Amino acid sequence: MDIVFIRELRADAIIGVYDWERSIRQTLVLDLEMAWDNRPAAAGDAIDSALDYATVSSRVIEHIEHSSHQLLETLAEELAALVLAEFGVPWLRLRLCKPGAVQQARDVGVLIERGVRPS
Repeated sequence: MDIVFIRELRADAIIGVYDWERSIRQTLVLDLEMAWDNRPAAAGDAIDSALDYATVSSRVIEHIEHSSHQLLETLAEELAALVLAEFGVPWLRLRLCKPGAVQQARDVGVLIERGVRPS
């Protein structure tokens, strides 16, 4: 199984449960690992056969920036469903972080895996 990954993708969103969080935008950081067979793209040296990480990144940023959730868990589930459905990815691991949410920690967040991991 091959993995296409995106690390430390940043986007601003309205996210949080506190009143003050509902009136500001906070930067979220996303890591994404996606199962993909890279052999066809490599053999033909063609983007049409590749999982275009630039397109995935743009779509994920767009979704995050238009979202307004209380929980990271909700946004993470939406993003996973979006990538699985729109890009035909069979499996993904998604890490969504909210830096600064806990003063004593660099960041906090959720890590989820969805889909069927190819062997």
